[in-house]
Amino acid sequence: MKKVIFTAILFSSFFITFAQVRVGTNVNHGSQPIWGPEGYDHVEYYYMPDIDVFYNVPNRQYIYLNRGHWVFTRDLPSQYRNFDLYSGHKVVVNTYKPYRNAQSYRTKYASYKGRSDQKSIRNSQDSRYFENKDHPEHGKWQNDRKERNNNKKTNKKQGKRNRVRKS
Repeated sequence: MKKVIFTAILFSSFFITFAQVRVGTNVNHGSQPIWGPEGYDHVEYYYMPDIDVFYNVPNRQYIYLNRGHWVFTRDLPSQYRNFDLYSGHKVVVNTYKPYRNAQSYRTKYASYKGRSDQKSIRNSQDSRYFENKDHPEHGKWQNDRKERNNNKKTNKKQGKRNRVRKS
């Protein structure tokens, strides 16, 4: 009996450890749109209360209700083409298919309509977002990264040469 309990505890601790590691590595700075709010390591969806539209970050799709059916599209619906994605409030939602509970989001975030109090990723000076190819600092970030990689290679080569000379 003790062996069964010990095995169960061991298996459970392994599973919990694996789950913690998996959550810790789930980051998507580079795929978040630059109009999204800064400060989030991982985003699945944004909900925009001003226009009652969801945005699926990994699939880069807007999701909205049209005549009782959910529409998934790369472009905002024409009636919202003048909506300013940079200034409109975005609620970060990390649940599975949140549009299925759209009414709860409408109710919960109704008071967020008209708010423009978030700093967008485009205007962020947080270097985590520089990997985003649309960020204004991306080119500089990319050059700095190449330079660091070149320096690492040079240092490794020099280290090998020094070790050979000492032999």
